Amino acid sequence: MIATAAAVAFVVYSCKGKLAEADALSEGEVPMQTVRDMFVVHTENGGLQMRMEADLMERYERDTLSFEYFPEGFAVYAYTAEGLLETQIVSDNARHLKYKDGRESWEAFGNVVVRNLIKQEVMETDTLYWDQKNEKIFTHCYVKLYSPDGLMQGYGMESDQRARNSIIFNPFNSYGFVVQDSTEVVIDSVNFIGPMQKNK
Repeated sequence: MIATAAAVAFVVYSCKGKLAEADALSEGEVPMQTVRDMFVVHTENGGLQMRMEADLMERYERDTLSFEYFPEGFAVYAYTAEGLLETQIVSDNARHLKYKDGRESWEAFGNVVVRNLIKQEVMETDTLYWDQKNEKIFTHCYVKLYSPDGLMQGYGMESDQRARNSIIFNPFNSYGFVVQDSTEVVIDSVNFIGPMQKNK
């Protein structure tokens, strides 16, 4: 019991430490570049893959790295190959770090919410990392995952970058719905375009 409490305390402390570290990065520094109402679109073979929005982006330069800081909110939207909005990630703040040796990392922190609209899953955590090279997202912090099958919560999570296959580590007090209404009709309100027109 004592070991479990110590592990939980360490995880909570480490998540708070990440936030303090991120807040300290811009303290007393002047950004090299400032962008208001940032809107970035990524396409592949003419199809929309991802878009990113932020009210404010600040770029900083240091000897060993450069980084972009998003202090007023951050949102990423990912689309399927068919052009349907699948995943949404929003947070209070975010950072994109670029090291001189070529490494990169993305970090979102502060009220991070990850939605997979197709699976109807919503994940909430305090800090989220995106491994762009390996196309996965993960955290070591407390996580809640709501889905049509119930609630899962724990400390730590890993998933593909579109939040299709989330794994919650160290789960506790989770529950599932054993019986569901098989006649229920679910409508994707984000991607719904109305009834199909009949051919005449």
